[in-house]
Amino acid sequence: MQITDVTAIPINVPLEPIAAGGIAPYRTNHSELHDVDRILVRVETDEGVTGWGEVRAFLSPEATVSVIEDGVGPLVIGQSPYEVEKLRRQVFVEYTNPNMFFAPVETACWDVVGKALDKPVYELLGGWTAPQQTSMKNREHAGADTSRDSSEEFAYCLGIFPPEESRTYAREALDRGYSVLKTKAGRDWETDVERIRAMDDEVDGDLEFRLDPNQGWTTEDALRVCARLSDSGVYLQYVEQPIRIDAHGSLEKLRARTTQPIAANEDTYPPRNLRQVIQAGAIDVAVVDLTPAGGISGIRQLAAIAEDAGVSLAHHCAFDLGIRTAAILHTVHGVPGFNLPSDTTYYGWEGDVIEDPFEIRNGSIDVPSGPGLGVSVDLDAVEVYRTT
Repeated sequence: MQITDVTAIPINVPLEPIAAGGIAPYRTNHSELHDVDRILVRVETDEGVTGWGEVRAFLSPEATVSVIEDGVGPLVIGQSPYEVEKLRRQVFVEYTNPNMFFAPVETACWDVVGKALDKPVYELLGGWTAPQQTSMKNREHAGADTSRDSSEEFAYCLGIFPPEESRTYAREALDRGYSVLKTKAGRDWETDVERIRAMDDEVDGDLEFRLDPNQGWTTEDALRVCARLSDSGVYLQYVEQPIRIDAHGSLEKLRARTTQPIAANEDTYPPRNLRQVIQAGAIDVAVVDLTPAGGISGIRQLAAIAEDAGVSLAHHCAFDLGIRTAAILHTVHGVPGFNLPSDTTYYGWEGDVIEDPFEIRNGSIDVPSGPGLGVSVDLDAVEVYRTT
């Protein structure tokens, strides 16, 4: 089997307002989202098997489409979709890291191979792995069979809102069955503290919290946030990337001076950074992502580094539609090391581009059991959201 074509399709999908159960406006310390540009990637083969991938738009949809079709495509066309590790190492561009543009192509190759072999991707990755610790706790409380579960738990994601408004959304997340809430931060550290206090008070400690300022704090402000929350008796699941990347010494000092667990996200994106930040003793948790890792095979490598070091692992979310959500589900289900719920904003979309959109029940999504990624793309929906 050989790859015969790589096509990138730009789409824009609106976000549902948070008042209607969605997520918009999704505010971070650097943006506010009401809709999101996504790029769908289709890989075709000479045996008629087609695979799909998905990625966010970088710089612009047009730029992303061009790099994928005119840059990555020619490097993989004519080669076997089975040889993802060979392709990953072969897609080399001097002076830059092309992983983010290769990742959706690589994911589509896994989809092709799974369909050709009539196997779900998680089986190709080695099969179902140990259940997440948090998921196990929730299933035990629900009286469910915990011997094996085909679902994965996710953390609810919330943008920046005033403390009292955030309080109501924390209650909603708990009522929907989530056990973890991740909220953005970084605009004002004192208000960040008040928001977490308000939400924790509203749910009486029944939610765990993740706080993500996207590198938005100085080391001093991060210490103040961690200390004030600890003084209030609020212990986060983790603080994600509190300071800028590549400041591993400062991150290590921060970790040594706080009782709050420290996580790296953006620091896991550059090659070899995860190994270096672990060696520096700077983190408790790694929050990794398929796209900067170069796809599922890249995530498998990062997960092995984290697991060997005894570092907890969760998967990041980047406003993923059904295709990439399926890829994340297969990855965290089939790759050892993922012991914390991954993030999701899947509930926030107006619509999706797969024929049977996922349902989130009690904060969990069922892992597709069909061949490949286990989802079928709705081409009519793609045309509705297509931008060019």
